[in-house]
Formats: sequence, C-alpha cells, structure tokens
Amino acid sequence: MNKINYYNEIKSKLIDNEVYKRVKDYSKNRNEISTYYEVGGLLFEAGKKYGEKIINNYSKKLTSEIGGGYGVSNLKRMRQFYCLIEKGVAMPHQLSWSHILSSLPIDNINEINYYIDISIKQSLSYRKLRERIKNKEYQRLDDNTKLKLINKEETIVSDFIKNPIVIKNKYNYDIENISEKMLQRLIFEDIPSFLKELGDGFSFIENEYKIKMGNTYNYIDLLLFNIKFNCYVVIELKVCELKKEHIGQIGVYMNYIDKHIKNINQDKTIGIIISRRDNHYYIEYSSDNRIYTRDYVIN
Repeated sequence: MNKINYYNEIKSKLIDNEVYKRVKDYSKNRNEISTYYEVGGLLFEAGKKYGEKIINNYSKKLTSEIGGGYGVSNLKRMRQFYCLIEKGVAMPHQLSWSHILSSLPIDNINEINYYIDISIKQSLSYRKLRERIKNKEYQRLDDNTKLKLINKEETIVSDFIKNPIVIKNKYNYDIENISEKMLQRLIFEDIPSFLKELGDGFSFIENEYKIKMGNTYNYIDLLLFNIKFNCYVVIELKVCELKKEHIGQIGVYMNYIDKHIKNINQDKTIGIIISRRDNHYYIEYSSDNRIYTRDYVIN
C-alpha cells in the first residue's frame, strides 16, 4: 500500500464520520469510536512505513480539505487509542470520544478498563469521569479488588470502599484539630460524594441515628443501606488512630441493627470504621469479618 492510499483511506473514513455526525442517531457515538479506531490503525501503519512526520503531513492536508479538528495532537490521540485497544482495552462503543480523551493519559490498561466500565454502568458524563480519575479512584482500591476485576471474579460490598476515603474540606477546617462533629458535618453536607467513595449501591438513611440499649441512648454516626448487597451499613467516624475499643463499639451497633431493624430477607449488617489512621492488626485479629476499616484524608 503506498502513501497516498493511506491518506485516502483516512480521509474517506473521516468524511463519512463528519456526515454521520450530522444525523441525529443514537448510534453516532459508536460510529465515531469505530472510525477513530480505524483511522488510528491506519496512522500507526503509515507511521511505521513513512516515519513520525507523516502525521504532520496528513494533518495539514486533512485540515485543508475537510476542516478543523484534525490537528497533529488529535491524530496522535486516535493512534494512541488504536494502540490501547490492541493492548487489551475494551472497545467502549457506548461512550463518547470525550470519555476516551479523559482516559488516554492513564498508562495502566486495567485502570483504563475500570474507568470505562464504571462510565458505562453508572452513565457517567465525561466531566464526572474526569473528576473520578482526578481523585485517583482506581489507585485507592485494594490490590485484591484490582485482581478480582482483572480476573472477572465476583466482588463483595467491601471491595470498592476506597482507601483512603477523600472528604472535601468545604469549610476550610483546621485538619490537625478537626473534631468528629466537624468531620460528620463535612460528610453530611456532601453525602453524594461520600457515598461514591464507598462504592456502588449505597443510600443514606440518617446521621446520628439514635438507638436505645437498656436505659441508655447511643448514636450511630451514619446509618446507610446498600441496595446491591441488601444490607445495612453502620459507619463510625474517628479523628484519631484506630483503637481496639472502636471495633467493639461498632460491633455492638451492628448487632443492634441486626436484631431490631433488619428483616429476615436482608443480609447481616456490615460496619465501616473511618479513622485518621488505620491499624490493620486490630482487624486482622478480630473475629468479626463484617467490620472494615479505612483511613480518611481531607482536602
């Protein structure tokens, strides 16, 4: 195949795509993604034969003959996209090119696949996707969770609880002197962001949830429910390092919810202790595998 054939193939595909984009059709994203993948492959092959400068030449001609949108950087992104698909990234037909551009700076193939998957399943806009990438969501997953995702194994409710959990400091509190009430306020006034830190299926029930044990009232910091895993979730917040008595405290609260709140068709309650600094040894030697611990960071 000679030089002009590469160019003509690329030009023809891009012109067809420009025409297709003007038609209001639900499948236009699919066509655009396929076009850019195919163009990326042609650019890759042309580059191997004629060298890197061929993209500059094609860019000038395409811009002159078709119009804007085909600068050198855009053509290189198409080529990069092609290479990623060839290396094992899932073909994201359901997403827009803007979604793809958001994930191109990521080096890890498994990480890209994770963001593609959540974008599709959670119908994320590309702006929301960029926010999740910026927050390093994948990097804050446990290594065992990442392995499960690679091997397409079944996951459990705790797998997608990020570590550390990021809490936005919208009131500019002094982080070194923050109280549990302050921490609770930051979470309570931005519940959607907090629930995303925990994973899928979480819904908010109440903060400072009052329970009566004997003649004493106690307050659960946050009570949630996970629709996906059909269980209540008790959250306890600690602005200090995790202590062994924290595990005992949340265990009592979980047992109370199981006995007095949950119904027979729901799974047992789980507990999440969010502390300033985790001490995994306490959990390692705890007999209750329904309790999970995570650090928090405030930014």
